[in-house]
Amino acid sequence: QVQLVESGGGLVQAGGSLRLSCAASGSIFRINAMGWYRQAPGKQRELVATISIISGGRTNYEDSVKGRFTISRDNAKNTVYLEMNGLIPEDTGVYYCYGNFNFRDYWGQGTQVTVSS
Repeated sequence: QVQLVESGGGLVQAGGSLRLSCAASGSIFRINAMGWYRQAPGKQRELVATISIISGGRTNYEDSVKGRFTISRDNAKNTVYLEMNGLIPEDTGVYYCYGNFNFRDYWGQGTQVTVSS
């Protein structure tokens, strides 16, 4: 089993910044990718950003966060980060860490991000 533990959520004013972290632990033999999804109230979970672990760190971002959010990784620590700048109220939601480990998908418990106007 693999466990994902997120941290770094909170309440911030519009225009502010937050940094999310997600550390993976457990029986990890292979990591293909890690990333972040979010779910706003009444909406479906959507992709925010992903980073490939095996393909040179290739990244993928949802259009609305491009230029504001940056995903990065520390392979030695099995940790992925999401630097969020220029936050807007539409970024509010529960942010879930995602990882594909040992060819299986795993999810964190989620961390709340609230952006006030």
